[in-house]
Order: sequence, then structure tokens, then C-alpha cells
Amino acid sequence: MFVIGTAGHVDHGKSTLVKALTNIDPDRLKEEKEREMTIDLGFAWLTLPSGREISIVDVPGHERFIKNMLAGVGGVDLAMLIVAADESVMPQTREHLAILDILQIRQGIVVITKTDTVDEELVELVKAEVEDFLEGTSFQGCPMVGVSAYTGDGLDELKDVLDKVLDNTESRRDLGRPRLPVDRSFSITGFGTVVTGTLIDGAFTVGQEVELANSGRHARIRGLQSHQSKVDQSQPGVRLAVNLSGLSRSEVPRGEVLTSAGWLRKTNRLDARVTMVKGAPHALKHNEGVSFHLFTSETTARVRLLDVDRLAAGEDGWVQILLEDSLPMVKGDFFVIRSSEDTLGGGQVVDPNPRRRHRRFTPEVIERLMTLDQGSGEDILLTVAEQWGPCDATVLSQRSNLPATEVVERIEALESQGDVVVLGEMGTDSDAVVYSTPGWNTMTGKLFQNLRAYHDQYPMRSGAPAQEVRSRSG
Repeated sequence: MFVIGTAGHVDHGKSTLVKALTNIDPDRLKEEKEREMTIDLGFAWLTLPSGREISIVDVPGHERFIKNMLAGVGGVDLAMLIVAADESVMPQTREHLAILDILQIRQGIVVITKTDTVDEELVELVKAEVEDFLEGTSFQGCPMVGVSAYTGDGLDELKDVLDKVLDNTESRRDLGRPRLPVDRSFSITGFGTVVTGTLIDGAFTVGQEVELANSGRHARIRGLQSHQSKVDQSQPGVRLAVNLSGLSRSEVPRGEVLTSAGWLRKTNRLDARVTMVKGAPHALKHNEGVSFHLFTSETTARVRLLDVDRLAAGEDGWVQILLEDSLPMVKGDFFVIRSSEDTLGGGQVVDPNPRRRHRRFTPEVIERLMTLDQGSGEDILLTVAEQWGPCDATVLSQRSNLPATEVVERIEALESQGDVVVLGEMGTDSDAVVYSTPGWNTMTGKLFQNLRAYHDQYPMRSGAPAQEVRSRSG
């Protein structure tokens, strides 16, 4: 299943289009109906002509609610960029597209709305303007459809185009590690707390014990629904409502992450490569304070520039980000950074939990980050083992973002090449641990050195107590 997100300027007809496509009004709040403007996230679903069922996340277009927009688009597979025929490209069109670029949402459709309000010549002119606007972005060359939500013109064509684009869209990889960033939490009388979100990875089942990654609280799944239909088990990429027992609504706010117990860790710093948006209002300076957005979470942060003194609009560089509030994340997650009013840029997590603050302008640090970012699976695993060894298959999988089965295969290849030392029988659920060969040599060399020192001090003793050897070896 795929999740589609809307994007575009305020009053360009995003919610109206969703309602026309699905017969579901995504504006659920009283204030939204009174003001005739989307304020928070809305949700709907649709069965396409192929029989494929999709979820739709409708986001607000007003600049004041950009934080809510960011909470909605982090988990989408495809975006519909909405542009009104009577206004063409506007400021939030630009900012929303910049955010989609940052999040690398590369599958998109441009929908020209309100075609019934202007003549055909103006519609074609707007399409030409949008084509120029999309040059050099991830949406360049994407399909473009004109529609009227009021007359219905173009809606069938849009559904067909959605089907065709999704035919060429990859389904999410299932790494077997369920993660659901919570975007909504509410209570239902007689049922208790319900949370909703997009399942990024893995599966949940009714009766399963789950953990809230931010708070560490545990709960049990009483029930699961997708598109108002009960399910016993979910799959990656679905919009999901999860009925939880043992927790109040206030204990599971937006920004919490629902996961299986024990594997997802919080971090207060991360390494990444940041790209500034082309329209960034100012250059990013070393140690500058920003707002950090990851899926449905938000916190303040400071950005340490590792290889430059400043990043201007359109530039990129290596950074270490220090978070005020620890957040759960994995290698490969995308994030956005903003000033108080503007989107500055964003990037992809390369190392979700570096052991230390890096010294700036250090070639070894940049080389390691480049390996984690662009290296082969073996290169990445070797780098993880060097930094975190000894570690088992679970830790290697978490820090490399590779499936555990692939980790086992690649570690076996590295072992055969002499690059790592494995203690035990390597397997996805085994207790075997992995050292990098240099790490193993350093550890054993230190061990033998301390054993010799012990026997020089106590030549009559037949052996050294394990605790004393450990103490001497640090």
C-alpha cells in the first residue's frame, strides 16, 4: 500500500480535491470548517481503477502551519503538488516543493486545480510556468493534470495517472523493525487511547507488546484498523490506527514513535550531510540554532559545520547536529531544519549516534562519514564494527540500516577476507559478536601485554584472575 501526500499554497484547493477524489472531507476540525482553511493534518483513502488502495494525507498550506505540514509529509511515497489555475506558483508552493526535495520524495504529480475558473489558454500558460518552476528539482518532468473539483473534469484522468506513477514506485523495504511516528492521538469511549500514523517499517499484530520510543513506556495493542477496517496484522507503508491498552491519550502525543520493544534508541546528536534550499534566506553558520523536524517530531538543535565555516543557499556540507531533546532515529532517515520563519535545508541521517563530538576540519572524520553515506554494505558494516565493536548482528543491523539477514551474509564475506573477527556462530538471532580486525588486534595485544605484566609481578602464580585482567585492560 502507498501513502500519497498533498502539497501546495493555501487556498489552492488541496482539501477540496481530496474530498472530490475520495468523498471524504479531510477537514475534521470545527475551526477548519469555520475558517474554510486547513489547519492540521487530514486523512482519506481511495481505491484506484486498478483496484489498488491508497492513503492520502492532506496538509495545510498556510505558512503559519508549516510545522503541521512537516509532520504529515515525512512518511509519504508520492506527493501531489497542487497549483491553482487562477494564481499559479505562490510562496508556499515554493517552500513545499523545497521540503519535498529535501525529503527526497521523488515521485510526484502536479495537479492544476480550479480549471473551471479560468479559460483554457490561461490553464496552458500556468502549466508552462509550472514546468519552468520545476526545472532542476526532483519533480522535473513529472506528470501534470488539470482538474476541477467542482465539475469533476480531470478527476478520472488523475486517478489513472496516479495508478501509472505508482506502478513505477518501489514499495517500502521491510527490515522487520516496526516504526510508527504518531501524528494523531485521541480517546474513544469504551476503547481507550487510539493513535494514528504511517507504518514506516515492519509489522504490528493485535496483542503485541509495544514500546513508546521517546518515553520508554510499554503498552499492548488491543486492535488495529486501516481505512476503518479491522486488521489482525499490518504491513509497511499503511496508514494505521492502533488501539492501545494501559496508556492515556496525553501519554502518546504527536511526535511519539510506536515500535517493538528494545531496538530503537534515542539520540541527542547525529551526523549528516545537509543541503541548503536554493531560496534559503541566509547562510547557515557554525553552531547556529535551528528547529529540527524528523517525521512527526520537532525539537530545537544546534548545527556544527564540520568541513566549512558557512553554508549558503544551494550548498551542502557535513554536519553534526546536537539536539536539545533526544529523538529516536535510524541511519537513512530524512529531516528538515528551519529558522523561526523559513525552511533552511535538511538532509539524511548518516550516523544516528556518533560516540563523540567531532573535531572540525578533520579528514578522518569526513572520510568515515563519506563511507557511511556512500560506501558498499561491507564498507558500512566494517566502519560500524570499527566504531562500535564488539557488536552483534542486531546492533550492526540497527547502525547500518541493513536487514539482519544481509548483515550476516556480508559479515561472513568480511570474515573470509580477514577484515573482521567473529566470535561464535554468526546468525540473525545468535549471540556471536564481531570485531574489526584492527580492533581485535588492539584488544588482544593489550590483553597479552597486561597478562605478561601480571606474571612479571607475580611469577609464582599459575594464572591471573579474570576480573584483574579486565581491570588492567580498562
